[in-house]
Amino acid sequence: MKIALLVLLGLLLGALGGAALGIGAGLAWVEIFNTTGFEGYSGMLVFFTFMPLGAAIGGLGGALLFGVIAVRDAEIAVERQPAGRYDR
Repeated sequence: MKIALLVLLGLLLGALGGAALGIGAGLAWVEIFNTTGFEGYSGMLVFFTFMPLGAAIGGLGGALLFGVIAVRDAEIAVERQPAGRYDR
């Protein structure tokens, strides 16, 4: 259950971050390649192409990253051990 919740959290955070990076990449594309702004073409390119692609890639990457972190439970302290007990 913990793994599934962390994967969903990674999906959500990755999608938000990826969408933001997609918007930035789209704006850079419009400026570098001088995309025409006729009837809002450049805005549609950014918000209907780059943002969804960034959100999808970021969501998958975030879910994968958080899933790997959750599976490797020994590397992060998600569950606390009782005080006075040492497993060495």
